[in-house]
Parts: sequence; structure tokens; C-alpha cells
Amino acid sequence: MDQRLEELYPGTAAQLCALDYSSPYELLAATILSAQCTDVRVNQVTPALFLTYRSPRELAAARAAEVEQIVRSTGFYRAKAANLIGMGRTISDRFDGVVPRRLDELVTIPGVGRKTGNVLRSVAFGLPGLPVDTHVGRLARRLGLTTSTDPVKIEHELNAMIPAGRRGAFSLRMILHGRATCVARRPRCSDCEFAEICPKVGAIPA
Repeated sequence: MDQRLEELYPGTAAQLCALDYSSPYELLAATILSAQCTDVRVNQVTPALFLTYRSPRELAAARAAEVEQIVRSTGFYRAKAANLIGMGRTISDRFDGVVPRRLDELVTIPGVGRKTGNVLRSVAFGLPGLPVDTHVGRLARRLGLTTSTDPVKIEHELNAMIPAGRRGAFSLRMILHGRATCVARRPRCSDCEFAEICPKVGAIPA
């Protein structure tokens, strides 16, 4: 399945990522903003954000109202602005202005959980990391790769199946397939490359 996904959606994790960024700091900010927001919308907002705050240290010194104004259209803008400023302060104060690579350090940053941390590791740094979002969880259950709804458990179960260096790209390919074919409410099973092995063909899981 991993190999077939690569044929359908070729590219590295960095190439498959739909967020626009030029540094780990920018990818981290964009990923924080992407929560419950489309990548298209985030990419419309981040140019102004990155032009105004070019580094974690500049973001750390930002006024909340100014950040809120920039990110307002991404939704939940007050919480996101607070997380962005908190991210800037944490990276500046604890990591000398450099985005850390270790997952246990990334998850100490405001607005960063395992999913976001694994995005940073796999996309920005080329390290092992398998982000589990709603698409990845849904497809993994439909394809019989897991029965769990816990993202952390799903991550560990998929990690056991996918070589470390392929995990980030695998996750992004699952997301792309979830958006294009195995959609949430009306999966297009007749068009799916995995229909023969899928136990949920024609069904719409709860």
C-alpha cells in the first residue's frame, strides 16, 4: 500500500506539504494556523505574518492585537495569536531562537502537539515523523490498519508498518487520498486504488 500511494502521489514529504514556508520557523507558524483551517487560507495569511515577524524573537515581542488582526481569517484567531506569540517566546527563551528537532522538545511549545511536531520533523527536517490527522485516522480505520480512534495509538501502530524514513510522506499521501477519493461522507470506492483490500468498500463508517 505504501508503494502504491507513492505511485499515486509522488514526492518527498517537503514536496507533498501544501503549506508555503521557507524555514522551520515559518512551517511551524503555518502549521499552528492550519488547525481547523484550510491550507489555502493559511497560505493567504502567512505572507503578511512572515513579513511582519521574520523570526521567533520578533514574534515573541509582538502585540497580541496585531497578530490577531493578521490571522483573523484563519478562525480561532485569539487562541492562535496567543499560541504564535507563545511559540516565539518559548523558542527564543529556551532554544536560543532555533526551532528544536526533537519531538519531546517540540511538544513543549504552545500550540504544538504530536501531530504538529511530527509535521516539523518530517517536512522541515527530513526526520522520522508520522502526523495523524482526521484523514489519516479515517483511512487507517477504513483500510483495517487500526481499530483505534486515539491519534497517538494510531501513530505508533502505523510506525510499526512504515519504515522510519517514509513516515512523513506516507502521512501526507494518506491525507491527499482522503481528500481526493476516500472522503469522509461519501467515499468514492469505485475510483479507489485500494478497493480490493478495503473492508469498508461501499460503506460510510460512523
